[in-house]
Amino acid sequence: MCLRAARPGHESSAEMENRMGILKNTAACVGLLTAAGAGETAYFYRRTMMRNNAKVERTMKMAGTDWSQYASLLEERKAFLNAQPHREVYQNSFDGLKLHATYFPPVNDKAGKKRVVICFHGYTSKGMSDYIGLSDYYLKQGYAMLLPDARAHGDSEGTYIGFGCLDRKDALVWINWLVCGLGEEVEILLHGTSMGGATVLMASGLELPPQVKGIVSDCGFTSPKEVFTHVLNTMYHLPAFPVIQAADILNKKLAGYGMDECNAKREVRKAKVPILFIHGSKDTFVPCRMCDTIYENCASPKRKLIVEGAAHAESYYKDMEKYEEALTSFLKELVK
Repeated sequence: MCLRAARPGHESSAEMENRMGILKNTAACVGLLTAAGAGETAYFYRRTMMRNNAKVERTMKMAGTDWSQYASLLEERKAFLNAQPHREVYQNSFDGLKLHATYFPPVNDKAGKKRVVICFHGYTSKGMSDYIGLSDYYLKQGYAMLLPDARAHGDSEGTYIGFGCLDRKDALVWINWLVCGLGEEVEILLHGTSMGGATVLMASGLELPPQVKGIVSDCGFTSPKEVFTHVLNTMYHLPAFPVIQAADILNKKLAGYGMDECNAKREVRKAKVPILFIHGSKDTFVPCRMCDTIYENCASPKRKLIVEGAAHAESYYKDMEKYEEALTSFLKELVK
């Protein structure tokens, strides 16, 4: 059944009430934890799991990718993307949030095919940021692009970040919108980067509509629990216990999901659509071993590209030729 589009807005009344009660709820939850580590847990949780405190500048610093070297290319492609016809789209999530996306028709659609790639961005980013580079490739390959803002990001509502666990359900909303709007013959590709990569991999375990033909995951992680354990251990030189375990209790109560409740390495065991895995060998934020683990567990037809020397989310820019070759080859196989 097709979902009805929601009107644009900032927060629903329920969302506003939820926000007002955050501190009270957090204090109550922390009371369930042991006194030792409760303060650290609350601090960690606010900084990483909640909209207003998770900052893109901090994420970029932790990721360690030097984006300044690609500034001219990004500016050029950003100008190209913004110059294309596009429209803003709003839909309701399964739990009543207004979700936002931007839709771009293809630049080159001589074949008349209805092909769309839904692009899922990374942690603390937004739809119109992470796919500036790849917009040149996809639009000129005859693909329309749908660029959603994840819940608690950009112009989408939400207080608590979904880390793929909730976002995979939001992905179904956007898939449904495309099928309803473009017809049963539409062919859909899911492409995700970082948290978006985890989103599409977690979505692979769902019963996806037949219109979804393939998935591309670029530097996706296994689960929020595992990626934040890695960050605490390697970047802050802190033990994950009891912070992660306590944050898990908080998140179940406040956001409604556990931090390892949905794990990409388990979800891909149920995958049916082909998946292309991409990762940088020098990724210190989401280690390449996570890609290897998920790949090994994947039950569907699969391919893997490891880009040597690429840091987090840098693979496309580090070796554009190999990246586009891998995409083109993968897309041709989907057509067959």
